[in-house]
Amino acid sequence: MNPSQNTPKNKNPHSQNTLLFLLCLLPTLSNSFPKPPPLPILPLPTFSQLQWQQTEMALFLHFGPNTFNDSEWGTGRADPAIFNPESMDALQWARTASEAGFSRVVLTAKHHDGFCLWPSDLTDYSVRSSPWRGGAGDVVGELAKAAREVGIGLGLYLSPWDRHDPSYGKTREYNEFYVGQMTELLTRYGEIKEVWLDGAKGKGEKDMDYFFDCWFDLIHQLQPRAIIFSDGGPDARWVGDESGVSRSTCWSLFNKSSALIGHTDDYYSGRGDPRGLDWVPPECDVSIRPGWFWHKSERPKNATTLLDIYYKSVGRNCQLLLNVPPNSSGLISDEDIQVLQEFTNLRSIIFSTNLAENATVTASSKRGGINETRFDPSHVLRDGIYTYWAPEERQCYWAVYMDLGQPVTFNVLQVQEPIQMGQRIMAFHIDIQRGGGEWTMIANGTTIGYKRLLRFPKVECQFLRFVVGKARADPLIAYIGVYLDPFSTVKNETSLSSHSHFNASQTIRFKMGNQSLKGVTRAAM
Repeated sequence: MNPSQNTPKNKNPHSQNTLLFLLCLLPTLSNSFPKPPPLPILPLPTFSQLQWQQTEMALFLHFGPNTFNDSEWGTGRADPAIFNPESMDALQWARTASEAGFSRVVLTAKHHDGFCLWPSDLTDYSVRSSPWRGGAGDVVGELAKAAREVGIGLGLYLSPWDRHDPSYGKTREYNEFYVGQMTELLTRYGEIKEVWLDGAKGKGEKDMDYFFDCWFDLIHQLQPRAIIFSDGGPDARWVGDESGVSRSTCWSLFNKSSALIGHTDDYYSGRGDPRGLDWVPPECDVSIRPGWFWHKSERPKNATTLLDIYYKSVGRNCQLLLNVPPNSSGLISDEDIQVLQEFTNLRSIIFSTNLAENATVTASSKRGGINETRFDPSHVLRDGIYTYWAPEERQCYWAVYMDLGQPVTFNVLQVQEPIQMGQRIMAFHIDIQRGGGEWTMIANGTTIGYKRLLRFPKVECQFLRFVVGKARADPLIAYIGVYLDPFSTVKNETSLSSHSHFNASQTIRFKMGNQSLKGVTRAAM
């Protein structure tokens, strides 16, 4: 018998070849899927915190009997009849905030004097006992309606310290009273974006234990998306001063367990904690006038001062809460509005155009390799934080290079991290390339977070690079912008020498000749 007769016939002579081809293709197919995003690094912001940080600025409105009796801390004994803002227009307040670029208003619904700007059912020390609107007025209600009409958010400040109510000092009784008033505010006026409270209390006042944990849980129950601000969070924290200025190193990371409301460490509050277990971003509060309440004898800060505060608050990973107090007529004063308009114009002139918007952008590496587009360095030219450049993993050098196409003069750098992925960067610097391929450092910094703005003396260059020197994890960059600020006079805001801005110790040499950065991805420079 022919042995070949015992061999099963192959019905498809090409099947073995096809199978071998598919087996060879498997490694290629397994690598054809896109590279997933890097793991976020804890802690992370909540949805509400993420939305809150991106709004950047809010307007504080200190208003009450203090407005009429030329005081800052009322005694709680002022006659309610003193409160009578005959021309009050909450719509003017809301429009002023909106037109100046503020995302919400925060009203002192009750300050330390205990006087309530809404008709509380729990006390007669309120607008109900005043002649304003015939005793039927409701400042909180009118502002809530105006804010909705204009399209901005509403926040409320309810002072824990109450110098009027007799229950203050009786722990359980006053905590019940406070929770009752908080419930009124959070259930009568629609969505509340921020609940603001502090630990302020004068010396020699009655001892009082506040049930903060109970308050916070109730607030989140009644207003799940509200941000709660206090000295130590839980959602946003005080920056440690009332000048509107953050520290140059400013983390959103924080340990709430290390903060005691009313007794926080100003340095820790201002700086945050790179090892913090909680995400508690800082808020900078400052008044446009010397006082928090309106006083006839006081005048507002000028627009360039507000611009400087903006750089040192929003530009240092903080929210800016600017107090603009209504006057005794119930209106924001014309001179304050003028300053706000000028402040808005300054920001518009400086930041309306990124001078690098048409740059060619390359990087030291890119996550997923050359064909991966989702983490491309060109994303740093897009507004927002939801696209970003990501380097390849396990790199020892992280840099983004920009060819501006032609020499450009600028003196401001803006950098943003995609904070939804965590705050990562601990040190960075920016260099410009001079003739002959020499790189010179012009600015450096530590933290970035949601937004970092650095000012420095004017420079002119075509090529620049942004270098991350240290990070908690692979650094991610959402945005890089360069701008020209013709209004600020700044020697140096970084740790570089203010005596000799371009000295030998700050020069990093790299011989490139006349080689362009265009279209080049480098592993190191």
